[in-house]
Amino acid sequence: MTRRFFEILPAASAWITLLGLIFFSWKLPVLVVVFIILFDLFWLLKTVYLFFYLQHSFSKLRKNTAVNWISRLEEEKKGQWEDMWHLVMFPMYKEPYEVVRESFIDLLKTRYPLKKMIVILATEERGGEESAATAQKIKEEFGSRFGHFLTTIHPAGLPGEIQGKGSNETWATKLAKEKIIDAYAIPYKKIIVSVFDVDTRPGNQYFGILTYKFLTVEKPHRSSFQPIPLFTNNVHHVSSFARLIGFTSTFWQLMQQGRPEQLVTFSSHSMPFGALPEIGYWHTDVTSEDSHIFFQCMLHYKGDWKVEPLLYPIYMDAVTGTGFWNALKNLYKQQRRWAWGIENFPYVMQEFWRRKDIPGKVKRFWTWRIFDGFYSWSTSSFIIFLFGWLPNILGDDLFHTTVFSYNLPRITGTLVNIASVGIVTSAILSVFLLPPHMKGFTKKHTILYLLQWILTPVTFIVFGSIPALEAQTRLMLGGKFRLGFWNTPKK
Repeated sequence: MTRRFFEILPAASAWITLLGLIFFSWKLPVLVVVFIILFDLFWLLKTVYLFFYLQHSFSKLRKNTAVNWISRLEEEKKGQWEDMWHLVMFPMYKEPYEVVRESFIDLLKTRYPLKKMIVILATEERGGEESAATAQKIKEEFGSRFGHFLTTIHPAGLPGEIQGKGSNETWATKLAKEKIIDAYAIPYKKIIVSVFDVDTRPGNQYFGILTYKFLTVEKPHRSSFQPIPLFTNNVHHVSSFARLIGFTSTFWQLMQQGRPEQLVTFSSHSMPFGALPEIGYWHTDVTSEDSHIFFQCMLHYKGDWKVEPLLYPIYMDAVTGTGFWNALKNLYKQQRRWAWGIENFPYVMQEFWRRKDIPGKVKRFWTWRIFDGFYSWSTSSFIIFLFGWLPNILGDDLFHTTVFSYNLPRITGTLVNIASVGIVTSAILSVFLLPPHMKGFTKKHTILYLLQWILTPVTFIVFGSIPALEAQTRLMLGGKFRLGFWNTPKK
């Protein structure tokens, strides 16, 4: 009963807010005017606040990419870093051989010793012969270059599992533990696990900075490590909406890494291997395994788990498709899948409710942090970009004669225009994140890339609030409406 209540709460709160604003725009338009102005002012101040984190983190990102982290390890951690192993896992389903191969070619460019790497290509039985053939070709071409290389096949239809990355990662890691880590007596405390999407290409210093961070943070065995995802592998071959979503996700991660106490693992990330057997590996019945693993660790260690920001890039694919409309459909499905991270809320709340060994301040912080994040995701874009007009549309004739009716569009328009400085800044920063030396990329393209940010309001609503609201509503309805794992097409 407790879990079901928390499954209903997020969507119920969002729908009450949105429908309530529509109703009161008709019955009490003055009240709605005051609310919308205060809400827009709040988001203006929040935009300014987050802008400073964005600038700071962006500067640190550029500095970190210029550092030779292996040299720094040699200077500061000689005798310690040489024994560190990296277990690098690429879960895959039916991705083309060319996509997988590009990731492995990039992995070979890393400056970390390849012989200190355990690489797993974790395939699915559901992927069929094509997936098996791709894994075999990758093994023949790249397997001998690493310290250890393992291909795994996750069986379909195991009891208690849903189709998804989490169940595949658990299966593959257990096999790696049995066949490699335990067989060669590699100490658990000397292994860092990095779980990458199969299109992920880490920067060539990624494992250097990851090792340095692991050896210098206060509690390395109670920490996950989060890079900055850049969705730029194919950025010149996708729609403007996919580019905007990609850059928006990157900028959000930059802002969050400026305030690491709020960080949750996202997409490709790293963590100490030793924690996985202790927490029981990834849960095999959840879709959003990337963020869920953070909450598993946080709950298991009674709040003593945090995400350390790396402020270093990894490169991934933006969403594409077989045509323009198919690409937009895929983009929407990807955002809905990300928004399905709301499934973590009832899980965490239920654990908070029944467990007394987790500090109250931890419970209060993460209860608000999770709820506020998803509530804002599903409602804010509607209120900022659409609902400011509702009182003038639905209000009666008497309201239209008031100063509130006259000034509402002017005040909200002014606040949104001031806040758009953040959009302009993001547009400029995005140009610096584009892959260099792209053939045929001219100044004209740069101008077009800047102008595409005009689509931001539409993007935030159609590929932000709407899929988030759908995901929360599906969780509220439960049963057949619940979302399973959707594999983003790669090409």
